[in-house]
Amino acid sequence: MQLVTFSTGAADRVGVLTGAHEVLDVTDLVPGGTLLGAVERWGEVGTILTDQAADRTPVSLADVRLRAPFPAPRRNVFCVGKNYREHVAEFGRSGYDSPDRSEDLPTRPILFTKATTAVIGPGDAIDPHTGLTAELDYEGELAVIIGRGGRGITREAALAHVWGYTMINDVTARDLQRDHKQWLLGKSLDTHCPMGPYAVTADEVPDVTALELETTVNGERRQHARLDDLIFDIPELIATLSAGITLLPGDVIATGTPAGVGIGFDPPRFLASGDVVEITVTGLGTLRNRVA
Repeated sequence: MQLVTFSTGAADRVGVLTGAHEVLDVTDLVPGGTLLGAVERWGEVGTILTDQAADRTPVSLADVRLRAPFPAPRRNVFCVGKNYREHVAEFGRSGYDSPDRSEDLPTRPILFTKATTAVIGPGDAIDPHTGLTAELDYEGELAVIIGRGGRGITREAALAHVWGYTMINDVTARDLQRDHKQWLLGKSLDTHCPMGPYAVTADEVPDVTALELETTVNGERRQHARLDDLIFDIPELIATLSAGITLLPGDVIATGTPAGVGIGFDPPRFLASGDVVEITVTGLGTLRNRVA
């Protein structure tokens, strides 16, 4: 099932997508009228939506504004750095991470977070924060949505805790990332976490490793990879995070970006005002945002 958070000018609504590019408003069928409420009680909500959503009057997607699936996440988005081999190499060559320009693969997942206030939806403008950063970069990523929370989740049980998937653009101020020698500031500026367009339930993705991710800037392909190229796969990421942190329903885990980011070019190709970034993952739609 593909679900969205959307608005028609008033409060946010929850909808189920149809194959005809229409949305069925199911807000009154989910607890709290939010996608988070649906995820938290999916055992019963999923059945209700399967039985009743089709009775709703469809509305064209062209007539609504899609929001991020979780416009105000319950807490920071979990993120993973350097999780594709070729991206590790390009990042090491760039000199933005280490003075010795190391291209060594990480032995453990590199984890950080993006602030909730960075989240925006598909079609929303990315603020270039002119004057604060001059090195704005893009990072297309598959994101995992946790359904059943828990702590100490094993690799073997991890996928049973996944509710579904979406996409994020891990927009990064590279100069802030480099100068502060940590990633929170460079990753968390307002509007620097576009998310969406859809939240797709895990049953729609029988083999997540077969998915392909592509990022384009102004129509030019910059990134392309299969999810089986991850250094640390989704079960490993969930097991690592949950070893001492209780994961909660609705938590979002971005799985890392492949090679082809702006700092991977010589000279670097940073984003500029007017640039359009589009991220596509098999079966998950396209996340499109323009730099203001």
